[in-house]
Amino acid sequence: MTDALMRKVSWRLLPFLMLCYFVAYLDRVNVGFAALTMNRDLGLSAEAYGFGAGIFFLGYFLFEVPSNVILERVGARTWIARIMISWAILSASTAFVVGERSFVLVRFLLGLAEAGFFPGIILYLTYWYPSERRAGIVGTFMMAVPISAAVGSPLSAWIMAAADGAHGLAGWQWLYLLEAAPSLLLGLAVPFVLTDRPAMASWLTPAERDELAREIERDRQATRRPALGLRQALVHPQVLGLALVYLGLSAGLYGVGLWLPQIVKGFGLSTLETGFVTAIPYLVAAAGMVAWTRMSDRRGERIWHVAFPAFAGALALAVSGQTGSPVPAMALLSLAMLGVFCALPTFWTLPTALLSGSAAAGGIALINAVGGLGGFIGPYLVGWIKDATGRFDLALAAIAALMIAAGLLTLVLGRTMRDG
Repeated sequence: MTDALMRKVSWRLLPFLMLCYFVAYLDRVNVGFAALTMNRDLGLSAEAYGFGAGIFFLGYFLFEVPSNVILERVGARTWIARIMISWAILSASTAFVVGERSFVLVRFLLGLAEAGFFPGIILYLTYWYPSERRAGIVGTFMMAVPISAAVGSPLSAWIMAAADGAHGLAGWQWLYLLEAAPSLLLGLAVPFVLTDRPAMASWLTPAERDELAREIERDRQATRRPALGLRQALVHPQVLGLALVYLGLSAGLYGVGLWLPQIVKGFGLSTLETGFVTAIPYLVAAAGMVAWTRMSDRRGERIWHVAFPAFAGALALAVSGQTGSPVPAMALLSLAMLGVFCALPTFWTLPTALLSGSAAAGGIALINAVGGLGGFIGPYLVGWIKDATGRFDLALAAIAALMIAAGLLTLVLGRTMRDG
């Protein structure tokens, strides 16, 4: 397949998909900034906040597999539009919670609404890109996450400071309302921008459609493993192992990400200063993750390109809590987030090489669902340890242990997948 055709496909799909993921992640984690004043207004303890922030992923877990199976059957345009519109409405609704119960309920429903978005996009990309290009493509797509956090951190802090008290609403309420609006607009645009399959792409010439279809089919034949049905994929040992790897990586991503504004605020900074300083680890991650995934594509190696950054990120995270100064602490937290963001996109080349068809739809969703529980375990674990001990360093060490376990399991799975 020519590079020119791949560039044409990428320029059509990736900017829009990245923008959608940008606002998705912003709506998912802006709770971390809202917590700077919301927790006080609602009377939330650290443990209650951690539980509410993380319960998003329980809703996500319950509806993930059905959502992705529906996407595979009805098409990406219809289902991704539904996901984005419903999560925008629920994200905006968070502005009107009045206590712990309503906060937990809305976060749970938000997880139900967003379930299927990320694994649906991962599945969707397999329709358009052969396996040898996927690490770089997924890395480029996932770069939306650190960019979203880097841009969203100072933006969220500014909204909270500038809009506080306007029309009788607190700054954290305006944060939810204003940052939900782009998700709604993009959800309405999805049916007009995305194309379900290459054969339907009117923006490609007939010769380009044929070339792309042949290449995707050739790639599937070349990488074909023993066919798995949907039910087999959901109980396959390697699929379950990959889900546990993703759980450890997700615990690192959200256990740090949803608490990072409060960790940084603890350095004695203002809300606006906290926004700019919180952006630093994500800028570092954005700069490194694409280069890392492209190196994985060039070398054709996946396992160590997942395991090594998981180990390095865990070490930096564990040490970050032991420093007595904000500057080295932020440097180490930046290295920790770099490790997480380098491991994640390369990780997603493993299930897409193992699964295809309906098995891919269900298996990828299961991996993301079970792994996404790390997004509940991580924030809740940090809050529980913080309440019990008054210390963030022990909480960060616990998250680091989960990341090390993920790296070790990756090496074990790498051997079994090669043997298979």
